[in-house]
Amino acid sequence: MVRRSAVPVVPMAAQWALLGILLWALAPWPLAGVVVAIAGAGVGWFVLLRALGHDGRGLGPADHVTVTRATLACVVAALTTSWVLGGATAASADTARVPLVLLASVVLALDAVDGWVARRTRTASALGARLDMEVDAALILVLSVAAALVLGWWVLAIGLLRYALLGATRAAPWLGGEVPPRYWRKAVAALQGIVLTVVTAQVLPHPALVGLVGLALALLAWSFGTQVAGLWRARAPRPAPAAERPSVLRATAAPAAGPGPLLEAPP
Repeated sequence: MVRRSAVPVVPMAAQWALLGILLWALAPWPLAGVVVAIAGAGVGWFVLLRALGHDGRGLGPADHVTVTRATLACVVAALTTSWVLGGATAASADTARVPLVLLASVVLALDAVDGWVARRTRTASALGARLDMEVDAALILVLSVAAALVLGWWVLAIGLLRYALLGATRAAPWLGGEVPPRYWRKAVAALQGIVLTVVTAQVLPHPALVGLVGLALALLAWSFGTQVAGLWRARAPRPAPAAERPSVLRATAAPAAGPGPLLEAPP
């Protein structure tokens, strides 16, 4: 249960109001689009409130920016849903593409803002970093669906790769460990959203868009591959069965009347 002091009532109300205003401004919507936006925001707030309850802290200045990014991403998901249900026809594309690209661009731009705010206010936290990462991952998944309407469903690999790795942790818990942060990994992650937005906007010839997505996917696979390799090397070794554990002769300082070296098994 979430402690009342950890519930950001005013920011939560403000974000729901922002979501409602955007949905009203971009109406009419198919019912599924509205459901996707509201469900996405509801699930996001449920997870965030639980995390705040465990963390025992409120939202910092940078977290407010990240939560706003999440709200805008919910509207991007609704626009993408409308486009999908429209059958990717010219009419549905024209209706959804422009606001989708504009809102996605704002979300991507704010990704640099929340990090800057966290550094300037010295309020960076593990929870804030995780929140930022989850919003990025959700946006990339949504944008991969939108880009797939342009280039084909193989583009979904960009959005699903991170969640496939997350799901694999059930079979291989060592995949849930941490690796040292690398700037180039952050750059590769940021590139995914930019490329997918460019594809959705269709501002380049089709062959160029295919090449861009292919390059982005290759870099993402490389990034995840090096991360998995690092986690594999850092995983805890399995203890050997008791019958196979070699005995080690270790000399210890013994009392004057006591025995000499002790024969011990390794701990």
